Amino acid sequence: MKKLILLFFLSFALFSRGDVVVGNWSDPVSPVMADYVKRLVKEAEKKKAKLIVLKLDTPGGLESAMRDVIKSMMNTYIPFVVYVYPSGARAASAGAIITVSADIAAMAPSTNIGSASPVQMTGRDVDETMKKKIVNDMVAFVRSIAEEKGRNTKLIEQMITKSLNLSAKDALKKGVIDVVAEDLDDLLKKINGKTVKKMNAQIKINISENEKIVKVEKGFREKLLSILANPTLAYLLLMIGFYGIFFELYNPGSIIPGVVGAISILLALYALNTIDVNWLGVLLIILGILFFVLELITPTFGALAVSGVIALLIGSIILIDPSSPYGDIPLKVIIPVVIFSAVFFLSVAFLGLKAQMRKSITGKEGMIGKIGVAETDINLEGKVFVEGEIWDAYSDTPVKKGDKVKIISVEGLRLKVVKV
Repeated sequence: MKKLILLFFLSFALFSRGDVVVGNWSDPVSPVMADYVKRLVKEAEKKKAKLIVLKLDTPGGLESAMRDVIKSMMNTYIPFVVYVYPSGARAASAGAIITVSADIAAMAPSTNIGSASPVQMTGRDVDETMKKKIVNDMVAFVRSIAEEKGRNTKLIEQMITKSLNLSAKDALKKGVIDVVAEDLDDLLKKINGKTVKKMNAQIKINISENEKIVKVEKGFREKLLSILANPTLAYLLLMIGFYGIFFELYNPGSIIPGVVGAISILLALYALNTIDVNWLGVLLIILGILFFVLELITPTFGALAVSGVIALLIGSIILIDPSSPYGDIPLKVIIPVVIFSAVFFLSVAFLGLKAQMRKSITGKEGMIGKIGVAETDINLEGKVFVEGEIWDAYSDTPVKKGDKVKIISVEGLRLKVVKV
């Protein structure tokens, strides 16, 4: 009886397991994507899935992250399908190489693939010698994969060397991909029965109509880090971080501005490292902030402030290369931030200078210059009434009772006064 019950539960588990695990990535190729694909593969292996499908729509991204994604795809025993989807999507730059590295490369109608040049792969231009090395390395890497997958090696190499771009129809016709499918159901029907080579073994894809589809969505961490990879947000976080830390240093003990500033800078540095920014731009931004701070400490009648504006503006503009797959920072964001920064720091400088020049209104210094009334005749000694209090006072010239007097100095608890 126990054996029958155990057999029943084993049968139920086999019947209910997720046979097709589906992921979706519609952001640049980044370390976050590499982690997501690893989790996708791990989830599929845990469920003993028959197939992994990654829906892809990407402008490209980092070469190092691309290689990590491909490693995850190639080192699982489960057939891996990369499906450029939906219509209007693209697999550009690193995304193109990921697609052709899959066991089955598929695209939806009205999608495109290609433009895998080293400029877009790294997010910035490189000199000719280094570019040649990168191109040769990428061509060798892609050629080996294309030959193993039986794809059109020549055209795939041209995606790197000549930034070739193909529509879904042309890519299928010329042997760059394996399938063009309208949607996931159409894809599963068209690849059913195909045989793929995995780890020196031939695996036949066998998908029935009632197979369970298990979707693996982005986790909170992946969503958060994907949002942080937005260049504009990373730039704003960096500036907020500088404002917060400066405010904390200017007003020690505020705590909250310092905490917010520190967290913002750490998040910004992570995002900028993911985006692969031009670090000269970061240094120029820091230099611009430093010029503003020096203007506060040693006022130079605006010379350092102008230098700060110039450094901050140039640094912000060159921070992200326009050809980066992550996009760049629009001028409509940069200019207001630069203007606000200049106004913020110069306003603090003005208020600080004004506070230093303002006469003290408390203590001994606060008494000097005030007007009182002589309570008694004053020659060498006498009494004056000031601010609701009676003080001992003396004067170098005679003062009569009832005369108005002005305090010119404070000596201990005695005031020196003159007749007004």
